[in-house]
Amino acid sequence: MSVYVFGHKNPDSDSIVGAISLSYLKNQVEKEEYIPARQGEITAETEFILDKFGGKLPVLKTSVAGERVFIVDSTDKAHFQDDIDEATIIGIADHHKLGDLTTDTPLEAWIRPIGCSNTVIYEMYRCYGVEVPKEIAGLMMMAILSDTVIFKSPTCTKVDTKAVKELAEIAGVKDYKKLGMEMFIVKSAVEGASARDLNTRDYKEFDMHGTKVGIGQLEMVDISVLEPREDELLEDMKKMKEEGGLHTVLMLLTDIMKEGSKLLVVSDDESKIEAAFNIKLQDHKVWLDGVLSRKKQVVPFVQPQF
Repeated sequence: MSVYVFGHKNPDSDSIVGAISLSYLKNQVEKEEYIPARQGEITAETEFILDKFGGKLPVLKTSVAGERVFIVDSTDKAHFQDDIDEATIIGIADHHKLGDLTTDTPLEAWIRPIGCSNTVIYEMYRCYGVEVPKEIAGLMMMAILSDTVIFKSPTCTKVDTKAVKELAEIAGVKDYKKLGMEMFIVKSAVEGASARDLNTRDYKEFDMHGTKVGIGQLEMVDISVLEPREDELLEDMKKMKEEGGLHTVLMLLTDIMKEGSKLLVVSDDESKIEAAFNIKLQDHKVWLDGVLSRKKQVVPFVQPQF
């Protein structure tokens, strides 16, 4: 029976590349066929990565009832198909907090507090003694550079930087930082994009002790181009909050050069967000110096407020 490998909704590069890299690995060591999958459309950044290294787009899989699955880059139920409880989860590869997914059978689990799921998967390759193909090495290298913001994110570890250097050598890439910056320039393109597209490019919803909170993030080389559109983003965030029955919607506009984020807030109680970061919002906005990571510098501070 086939096994589908996929990441979270609104898939980012780590989720897409993780599905590809883990499927290849498993197909070398297991009898079952592992199929790379995705839950939604890819971003311009991911398209850039796939085109650069000849990666094939994973199949779209929006229902998994009765299927055997191996999930990457999250363990939060809200991030997966509505019928994920009807699938058999045989494995996890992740680098986030442990979420609320449960299983009925034993499973393989690789979860590490490091910068990227593909770093975890690279460690799996080494453990299994499987060589990483040149093209997949390039994909994995780029996914790690994306998730670690070219090593600037506080989630980045020595394990991640070592993995990038080794994968770059396999892929034949000499200047991986330059290539990473080219990727972020593509990621920063906002011309013609609607407010909803910008708000949901990298958006996740979290169940924080029974309260629904949505958190989006835009990582850009220069966020100043969005200043004229901040009120438009806030208005759309209000619609997202109403449509999803959320208590709070947060949007991080992350400037990778200034190494910080402007936080936009729509909430039933803004004081909770002010308390989380010990700040005072002005017109529903605030600059958070040094904040680059949603999973390490936002979620762990917001969740205790609920």
